[in-house]
Amino acid sequence: MDHYAVFGNPIAHSKSPIIHRLFAQQTAQKMSYEPILVPLDDFIEVAKKFLERGLGCNITVPFKEDAFRLADTLTPRSKLAGAVNTLKKLPDGTLLGDNTDGIGLVRDLQHAKVELKDKTILLLGAGGAARGVIQYLLEARPYQLLLANRTVEKANKLVELTQHLGNIAAHAYQELVEPVDIIINATSASLTNQLPPLSKQLIVAGKTICYDMMYSKETTLFNQWAKQHKAGKIIDGLGMLVEQAAESFYLWRGIFPKTDTVLRFVRQQLMTN
Repeated sequence: MDHYAVFGNPIAHSKSPIIHRLFAQQTAQKMSYEPILVPLDDFIEVAKKFLERGLGCNITVPFKEDAFRLADTLTPRSKLAGAVNTLKKLPDGTLLGDNTDGIGLVRDLQHAKVELKDKTILLLGAGGAARGVIQYLLEARPYQLLLANRTVEKANKLVELTQHLGNIAAHAYQELVEPVDIIINATSASLTNQLPPLSKQLIVAGKTICYDMMYSKETTLFNQWAKQHKAGKIIDGLGMLVEQAAESFYLWRGIFPKTDTVLRFVRQQLMTN
């Protein structure tokens, strides 16, 4: 039996164990996957101890930057993200760090039939969640990617890091008054109950697509705002969670699982619990 885990604090809410258990059943993999609550100041030691026997792990908040430092080698996408959500133990015992968030987001948008090419995309936030997905959004060749943050200086730094990848520009929230095709929320607004000061003019009723990288049983705060202003399509981040997990699973096991049935199961479980 091969051992895997997800590390976080808190961790009891994590859907990753059931997702990976379903992936393993679907692909006939003999593996276990457990949630591990890590003390806030002890990630390195806990992870090292587990990886003496384990072959890999996922990392969630607040340890993605710790995992970045723990990895011996890094994939290009994790270097750009500055954070690691997946560690894999290589045959020589060293650790490979990866970040699967960006590909997870774009695949979920593709499954939802959201076209990114030649569109104007507004990405809210300039923290780790935004940094992890910018590469894949720009590789989809939008007309422009607008990056908005309360602190414009932070957004500008992220633009400097990624402007070689495509058309990206930083803005303050109050500067955004023109309609956009897609709005992606990478802030923690749905956790803090503090929505960024967004203009309703950003949404074209019936057309603009709104995507919250957060998810919950109830409609998230950002998606409530989108619904109030009659967005054309409203999507939460549960599909992104499943898709980034599938990419991690592929990195570990060399098999890409089917995600549609797993997403339906996890969605049903979320709504009934």
